[in-house]
Amino acid sequence: MDDARRDRLIAMLPKAELHLHIEGSLEPEMLFALAERNNVRIPFATVEEVRAAYAFSNLQDFLDIYYQGMAVLLKEQDFFDLTFAYLERAYADNVRHVEIFFDPQGHTERGVAFDTAIGGILRALKAGQAQFGISHRLILCFLRHLDEAAAFATLAEAEPWLDQIAGVGLDSSEVGHPPSKFARVFAAARAKGLKLVAHAGEEGPPDYVWEALDQLHVDRIDHGNRALEDERLVQRIIADGQTLTVCPLSNLKLCVIDRIDDSPVRTMLARGIRATVNSDDPAYFGGYVNANFRAVAKALDLDSAQLVQLAENSFSGSFLPDPEKAAHIAAVHAVAAAG
Repeated sequence: MDDARRDRLIAMLPKAELHLHIEGSLEPEMLFALAERNNVRIPFATVEEVRAAYAFSNLQDFLDIYYQGMAVLLKEQDFFDLTFAYLERAYADNVRHVEIFFDPQGHTERGVAFDTAIGGILRALKAGQAQFGISHRLILCFLRHLDEAAAFATLAEAEPWLDQIAGVGLDSSEVGHPPSKFARVFAAARAKGLKLVAHAGEEGPPDYVWEALDQLHVDRIDHGNRALEDERLVQRIIADGQTLTVCPLSNLKLCVIDRIDDSPVRTMLARGIRATVNSDDPAYFGGYVNANFRAVAKALDLDSAQLVQLAENSFSGSFLPDPEKAAHIAAVHAVAAAG
Protein backbone atom coordinates (compact mmCIF):
# COMPACT_ATOMS: atom_id res chain seq x y z
CA MET A 1 0.00 0.00 0.00
CA ASP A 2 1.62 3.28 -1.08
CA ASP A 3 2.01 6.18 1.33
CA ALA A 4 -0.51 8.44 -0.41
CA ARG A 5 -3.31 5.84 -0.29
CA ARG A 6 -2.45 5.00 3.28
CA ASP A 7 -2.51 8.67 4.33
CA ARG A 8 -5.88 9.20 2.61
CA LEU A 9 -7.38 6.25 4.46
CA ILE A 10 -6.02 7.48 7.80
CA ALA A 11 -7.52 10.92 7.16
CA MET A 12 -10.92 9.45 6.26
CA LEU A 13 -11.26 6.93 9.08
CA PRO A 14 -13.37 8.00 12.07
CA LYS A 15 -11.40 7.53 15.29
CA ALA A 16 -11.56 7.81 19.06
CA GLU A 17 -8.64 9.02 21.12
CA LEU A 18 -8.31 7.20 24.44
CA HIS A 19 -4.93 8.42 25.73
CA LEU A 20 -4.53 12.19 25.78
CA HIS A 21 -3.28 14.34 28.65
CA ILE A 22 -4.96 17.69 28.15
CA GLU A 23 -2.06 19.50 29.83
CA GLY A 24 0.20 17.81 27.30
CA SER A 25 -1.57 19.60 24.44
CA LEU A 26 -0.19 22.98 25.60
CA GLU A 27 1.53 24.17 22.45
CA PRO A 28 4.46 26.61 22.84
CA GLU A 29 2.47 29.40 21.18
CA MET A 30 -0.34 29.04 23.72
CA LEU A 31 2.15 28.74 26.57
CA PHE A 32 3.56 32.13 25.60
CA ALA A 33 0.11 33.67 25.14
CA LEU A 34 -1.12 32.48 28.54
CA ALA A 35 2.10 33.54 30.25
CA GLU A 36 1.57 37.04 28.92
CA ARG A 37 -2.15 37.08 29.73
CA ASN A 38 -1.56 35.91 33.30
CA ASN A 39 1.71 37.78 33.87
CA VAL A 40 3.63 34.56 34.53
CA ARG A 41 7.40 34.53 34.03
CA ILE A 42 8.67 31.55 32.06
CA PRO A 43 12.32 30.51 31.49
CA PHE A 44 12.11 30.83 27.70
CA ALA A 45 12.48 33.88 25.49
CA THR A 46 11.01 32.43 22.29
CA VAL A 47 8.82 29.65 20.97
CA GLU A 48 11.94 28.18 19.37
CA GLU A 49 13.61 27.94 22.80
CA VAL A 50 10.64 25.98 24.10
CA ARG A 51 10.77 23.57 21.20
CA ALA A 52 14.52 23.14 21.66
CA ALA A 53 13.89 22.19 25.28
CA TYR A 54 11.63 19.36 24.13
CA ALA A 55 14.56 16.94 23.89
CA PHE A 56 14.00 14.18 26.42
CA SER A 57 15.96 11.06 27.25
CA ASN A 58 13.41 9.58 29.64
CA LEU A 59 10.01 10.09 31.23
CA GLN A 60 11.32 12.15 34.15
CA ASP A 61 13.10 14.63 31.86
CA PHE A 62 9.81 15.20 30.09
CA LEU A 63 7.80 15.52 33.31
CA ASP A 64 10.13 18.22 34.61
CA ILE A 65 9.28 20.56 31.72
CA TYR A 66 5.67 19.35 31.57
CA TYR A 67 4.97 20.53 35.12
CA GLN A 68 6.89 23.75 34.43
CA GLY A 69 4.57 24.49 31.53
CA MET A 70 1.49 24.05 33.71
CA ALA A 71 2.39 27.22 35.60
CA VAL A 72 0.63 29.37 32.98
CA LEU A 73 -2.73 27.64 33.57
CA LEU A 74 -4.38 29.72 36.28
CA LYS A 75 -7.93 30.66 35.31
CA GLU A 76 -10.97 28.78 34.11
CA GLN A 77 -10.67 30.44 30.70
CA ASP A 78 -7.11 29.10 30.37
CA PHE A 79 -8.36 25.54 30.77
CA PHE A 80 -11.19 26.22 28.34
CA ASP A 81 -8.82 27.61 25.72
CA LEU A 82 -6.39 24.72 26.15
CA THR A 83 -9.10 22.08 25.80
CA PHE A 84 -10.91 23.72 22.91
CA ALA A 85 -7.65 24.10 20.97
CA TYR A 86 -7.08 20.35 21.34
CA LEU A 87 -10.61 19.60 20.14
CA GLU A 88 -10.07 21.73 17.04
CA ARG A 89 -7.02 19.62 16.18
CA ALA A 90 -8.85 16.40 16.98
CA TYR A 91 -11.71 17.43 14.68
CA ALA A 92 -9.22 18.09 11.89
CA ASP A 93 -8.00 14.48 12.34
CA ASN A 94 -11.55 13.08 12.09
CA VAL A 95 -11.64 12.16 15.78
CA ARG A 96 -15.26 11.58 16.77
CA HIS A 97 -14.84 10.71 20.46
CA VAL A 98 -12.21 11.62 23.07
CA GLU A 99 -11.45 10.24 26.51
CA ILE A 100 -9.02 12.73 27.98
CA PHE A 101 -6.96 12.77 31.16
CA PHE A 102 -6.45 15.75 33.43
CA ASP A 103 -4.10 16.09 36.40
CA PRO A 104 -5.88 18.07 39.13
CA GLN A 105 -3.02 17.60 41.61
CA GLY A 106 -0.70 19.38 39.19
CA HIS A 107 -2.94 22.42 39.58
CA THR A 108 -4.21 22.31 43.16
CA GLU A 109 -0.66 22.08 44.52
CA ARG A 110 -0.02 25.38 42.71
CA GLY A 111 -3.01 27.01 44.38
CA VAL A 112 -5.40 26.61 41.45
CA ALA A 113 -8.77 25.34 42.65
CA PHE A 114 -10.01 21.94 41.47
CA ASP A 115 -13.23 23.62 40.34
CA THR A 116 -11.33 26.14 38.22
CA ALA A 117 -9.53 23.44 36.23
CA ILE A 118 -12.42 21.07 35.73
CA GLY A 119 -14.88 23.88 35.08
CA GLY A 120 -12.91 25.17 32.10
CA ILE A 121 -12.21 21.69 30.73
CA LEU A 122 -15.83 20.58 30.91
CA ARG A 123 -17.13 23.81 29.39
CA ALA A 124 -14.79 23.28 26.42
CA LEU A 125 -15.77 19.63 26.05
CA LYS A 126 -19.43 20.62 25.89
CA ALA A 127 -18.65 23.37 23.38
CA GLY A 128 -16.68 20.88 21.30
CA GLN A 129 -19.58 18.45 21.27
CA ALA A 130 -21.94 21.23 20.17
CA GLN A 131 -19.64 22.64 17.48
CA PHE A 132 -17.78 19.57 16.21
CA GLY A 133 -19.98 16.65 17.28
CA ILE A 134 -17.12 15.15 19.31
CA SER A 135 -18.39 13.15 22.28
CA HIS A 136 -16.24 12.87 25.38
CA ARG A 137 -15.38 11.19 28.64
CA LEU A 138 -13.22 12.89 31.28
CA ILE A 139 -10.74 10.85 33.34
CA LEU A 140 -9.19 12.23 36.53
CA CYS A 141 -5.60 11.04 36.96
CA PHE A 142 -3.73 10.62 40.23
CA LEU A 143 -0.05 11.54 40.17
CA ARG A 144 1.76 8.39 41.21
CA HIS A 145 4.83 10.21 42.58
CA LEU A 146 2.52 11.61 45.29
CA ASP A 147 1.17 9.46 48.10
CA GLU A 148 -2.07 7.58 48.62
CA ALA A 149 -3.40 10.21 51.03
CA ALA A 150 -3.06 12.89 48.35
CA ALA A 151 -4.98 10.70 45.89
CA PHE A 152 -7.78 10.18 48.42
CA ALA A 153 -7.92 13.95 49.02
CA THR A 154 -8.25 14.55 45.27
CA LEU A 155 -11.01 11.95 44.98
CA ALA A 156 -12.86 13.78 47.77
CA GLU A 157 -12.47 17.11 45.93
CA ALA A 158 -13.96 15.48 42.84
CA GLU A 159 -17.11 14.40 44.67
CA PRO A 160 -19.34 17.28 43.44
CA TRP A 161 -18.28 16.57 39.85
CA LEU A 162 -18.55 12.78 39.75
CA ASP A 163 -21.58 12.84 37.47
CA GLN A 164 -19.31 14.44 34.84
CA ILE A 165 -16.20 12.33 35.46
CA ALA A 166 -16.10 8.93 33.76
CA GLY A 167 -13.14 7.39 35.54
CA VAL A 168 -9.82 7.68 37.30
CA GLY A 169 -6.34 6.97 36.01
CA LEU A 170 -2.75 6.81 37.18
CA ASP A 171 0.08 8.71 35.52
CA SER A 172 3.38 10.56 36.14
CA SER A 173 6.71 8.87 37.08
CA GLU A 174 6.20 5.13 36.71
CA VAL A 175 9.43 3.54 37.92
CA GLY A 176 9.43 3.16 41.69
CA HIS A 177 5.71 3.84 41.98
CA PRO A 178 3.90 0.55 41.33
CA PRO A 179 0.14 0.45 40.78
CA SER A 180 -0.33 -1.44 44.07
CA LYS A 181 0.52 1.80 45.89
CA PHE A 182 -2.96 3.03 44.90
CA ALA A 183 -5.04 -0.14 45.28
CA ARG A 184 -7.26 1.26 48.04
CA VAL A 185 -8.06 4.55 46.31
CA PHE A 186 -8.86 2.70 43.08
CA ALA A 187 -11.22 0.43 45.03
CA ALA A 188 -12.90 3.53 46.45
CA ALA A 189 -13.26 5.00 42.97
CA ARG A 190 -14.76 1.76 41.68
CA ALA A 191 -17.26 1.84 44.54
CA LYS A 192 -18.35 5.28 43.31
CA GLY A 193 -19.12 3.81 39.89
CA LEU A 194 -16.03 5.15 38.11
CA LYS A 195 -14.11 3.35 35.37
CA LEU A 196 -10.45 2.56 36.09
CA VAL A 197 -7.40 2.93 33.88
CA ALA A 198 -3.68 3.08 34.67
CA HIS A 199 -0.38 3.75 32.95
CA ALA A 200 1.61 0.53 33.20
CA GLY A 201 4.43 -1.07 31.25
CA GLU A 202 5.69 2.13 29.62
CA GLU A 203 8.99 2.33 31.50
CA GLY A 204 7.87 0.07 34.34
CA PRO A 205 8.23 -3.73 34.16
CA PRO A 206 5.58 -6.30 33.17
CA ASP A 207 4.93 -6.80 36.90
CA TYR A 208 3.34 -3.35 36.95
CA VAL A 209 0.86 -4.47 34.29
CA TRP A 210 0.03 -7.53 36.39
CA GLU A 211 -0.56 -5.24 39.38
CA ALA A 212 -2.80 -2.96 37.36
CA LEU A 213 -4.90 -5.97 36.36
CA ASP A 214 -4.95 -7.90 39.62
CA GLN A 215 -4.71 -5.19 42.29
CA LEU A 216 -6.30 -2.15 40.65
CA HIS A 217 -8.72 -4.22 38.52
CA VAL A 218 -8.46 -1.74 35.67
CA ASP A 219 -10.81 -1.58 32.71
CA ARG A 220 -8.02 -0.48 30.35
CA ILE A 221 -4.20 -0.37 30.26
CA ASP A 222 -2.43 2.80 29.13
CA HIS A 223 0.73 2.04 27.14
CA GLY A 224 1.38 -1.59 28.11
CA ASN A 225 4.38 -1.97 25.78
CA ARG A 226 6.40 -4.12 28.14
CA ALA A 227 3.57 -6.61 28.56
CA LEU A 228 4.95 -8.24 25.43
CA GLU A 229 7.97 -9.39 27.45
CA ASP A 230 5.76 -11.83 29.41
CA GLU A 231 3.93 -14.44 27.35
CA ARG A 232 1.62 -15.40 30.21
CA LEU A 233 0.68 -11.73 30.58
CA VAL A 234 -0.01 -11.46 26.85
CA GLN A 235 -2.38 -14.41 27.10
CA ARG A 236 -4.12 -12.81 30.09
CA ILE A 237 -4.59 -9.51 28.22
CA ILE A 238 -6.04 -11.35 25.22
CA ALA A 239 -8.33 -13.51 27.36
CA ASP A 240 -9.64 -10.48 29.27
CA GLY A 241 -10.19 -8.47 26.09
CA GLN A 242 -8.11 -5.63 27.51
CA THR A 243 -7.50 -2.52 25.45
CA LEU A 244 -3.96 -1.07 25.31
CA THR A 245 -3.64 2.62 24.48
CA VAL A 246 -0.32 2.79 22.63
CA CYS A 247 1.36 6.15 21.89
CA PRO A 248 3.98 5.66 19.15
CA LEU A 249 5.50 9.15 18.88
CA SER A 250 5.54 9.48 22.67
CA ASN A 251 7.36 6.16 22.94
CA LEU A 252 9.93 7.37 20.43
CA LYS A 253 10.46 10.79 22.01
CA LEU A 254 10.83 9.33 25.52
CA CYS A 255 13.22 6.62 24.29
CA VAL A 256 10.84 3.81 25.28
CA ILE A 257 11.65 2.58 21.77
CA ASP A 258 14.82 3.37 19.79
CA ARG A 259 13.10 3.73 16.41
CA ILE A 260 9.49 4.12 15.32
CA ASP A 261 10.01 0.76 13.57
CA ASP A 262 10.21 -0.76 17.07
CA SER A 263 6.65 0.26 17.97
CA PRO A 264 4.75 -2.77 19.29
CA VAL A 265 1.53 -1.90 17.44
CA ARG A 266 1.91 -4.42 14.61
CA THR A 267 2.92 -7.22 16.98
CA MET A 268 -0.01 -6.47 19.28
CA LEU A 269 -2.47 -6.60 16.38
CA ALA A 270 -0.96 -9.85 15.13
CA ARG A 271 -1.32 -11.40 18.59
CA GLY A 272 -4.98 -10.38 18.83
CA ILE A 273 -4.45 -7.63 21.40
CA ARG A 274 -6.86 -4.72 21.14
CA ALA A 275 -4.24 -2.07 20.47
CA THR A 276 -5.10 1.57 19.77
CA VAL A 277 -3.04 4.53 18.52
CA ASN A 278 -3.05 7.78 20.50
CA SER A 279 -1.06 11.00 20.89
CA ASP A 280 -0.41 11.13 24.68
CA ASP A 281 1.14 14.63 25.03
CA PRO A 282 1.13 15.85 21.43
CA ALA A 283 2.53 19.35 21.99
CA TYR A 284 5.67 17.75 23.40
CA PHE A 285 5.93 14.63 21.25
CA GLY A 286 5.44 15.99 17.76
CA GLY A 287 1.98 15.05 16.59
CA TYR A 288 -1.72 14.49 17.16
CA VAL A 289 -3.65 11.34 16.31
CA ASN A 290 -3.23 11.24 12.55
CA ALA A 291 0.50 12.00 12.83
CA ASN A 292 0.84 8.98 15.11
CA PHE A 293 -1.17 6.83 12.70
CA ARG A 294 0.94 7.95 9.73
CA ALA A 295 4.24 7.42 11.52
CA VAL A 296 3.49 3.91 12.70
CA ALA A 297 1.67 2.90 9.50
CA LYS A 298 4.64 3.85 7.33
CA ALA A 299 7.30 2.41 9.65
CA LEU A 300 5.50 -0.89 10.14
CA ASP A 301 4.00 -1.05 6.62
CA LEU A 302 0.48 -1.45 8.00
CA ASP A 303 -2.14 -2.39 5.43
CA SER A 304 -5.69 -1.06 5.13
CA ALA A 305 -7.14 -3.91 7.20
CA GLN A 306 -4.77 -3.15 10.08
CA LEU A 307 -5.56 0.57 9.95
CA VAL A 308 -9.27 -0.18 9.96
CA GLN A 309 -8.73 -2.52 12.91
CA LEU A 310 -6.95 0.22 14.86
CA ALA A 311 -9.82 2.63 14.21
CA GLU A 312 -12.37 -0.01 15.21
CA ASN A 313 -10.38 -0.82 18.36
CA SER A 314 -10.44 2.84 19.37
CA PHE A 315 -14.22 2.72 19.62
CA SER A 316 -14.59 -0.82 20.97
CA GLY A 317 -12.07 0.02 23.71
CA SER A 318 -13.87 3.22 24.68
CA PHE A 319 -16.30 3.77 27.54
CA LEU A 320 -19.17 4.62 25.21
CA PRO A 321 -22.43 2.65 25.48
CA ASP A 322 -22.57 -0.36 23.16
CA PRO A 323 -25.07 1.18 20.69
CA GLU A 324 -22.81 4.22 20.22
CA LYS A 325 -19.77 1.98 19.78
CA ALA A 326 -21.64 0.01 17.13
CA ALA A 327 -22.63 3.16 15.24
CA HIS A 328 -19.05 4.43 15.14
CA ILE A 329 -17.68 1.04 14.11
CA ALA A 330 -20.26 0.89 11.30
CA ALA A 331 -18.98 4.27 10.12
CA VAL A 332 -15.41 2.90 10.15
CA HIS A 333 -16.47 -0.07 8.03
CA ALA A 334 -18.38 2.19 5.63
CA VAL A 335 -15.20 4.16 4.96
CA ALA A 336 -13.25 0.91 4.47
CA ALA A 337 -15.88 -0.41 2.04
CA ALA A 338 -15.83 2.81 0.03
CA GLY A 339 -12.12 2.24 -0.54
